[in-house]
Amino acid sequence: MGTKERRERERQETRDKILEAAREMFATQGVEATTMRAIAQRIEYTPTAIYHHFKDKDALIIELCHGDFRQLGREFTRMERIDDPVERLRRIGMAYTEFAIANPHHYQIMFMTRTPAHVHEEDKNPEEDAYGFLLQTVQEGMDAGRFRPEYTDAHALAQMTWSSVHGIISLQIAKCTDPWITWRDLRTTARQIVDALIRGILREGQQG
Repeated sequence: MGTKERRERERQETRDKILEAAREMFATQGVEATTMRAIAQRIEYTPTAIYHHFKDKDALIIELCHGDFRQLGREFTRMERIDDPVERLRRIGMAYTEFAIANPHHYQIMFMTRTPAHVHEEDKNPEEDAYGFLLQTVQEGMDAGRFRPEYTDAHALAQMTWSSVHGIISLQIAKCTDPWITWRDLRTTARQIVDALIRGILREGQQG
């Protein structure tokens, strides 16, 4: 390995170390309470060293979200060969749940934290666009006449399905240690939510 390649590898390793420390601190301490200086102290770097990689905290948060959404998008597109959009919708709901269970800190930053506004990349790979994949699946179901006729807005229906699963996931992440409620298994509850929602939106006579 040449000097240039070694330096690039070391640079990427440093960025990854910063990102992982920031993700854990954002999730456990909150974004507002976590400073760039605190992140630097966590990984035993100087604040100046971090600023060589990220110009500010907003840039760091955006980089975290982009990477995590690419990962989620890849999970979704594994299901693109499923021809039936209703079955694909069901699988998306469960893949979303599995992602949250496996990556709770990622999930908190992606979906439970107010993140900085940034320019949408119009030319980004649609395989990395998790919402776009959900929207496409819902639109295909509508075009095929699988859903009840009152559902004519693909964005609205996609957001209904998304928020239904997100609700139970976010509640369990935020309140799982509270003693006042006996939480049921997240996978089982999420599956029941997805099944109930699909039954509710299917056109009469359609099978889900």
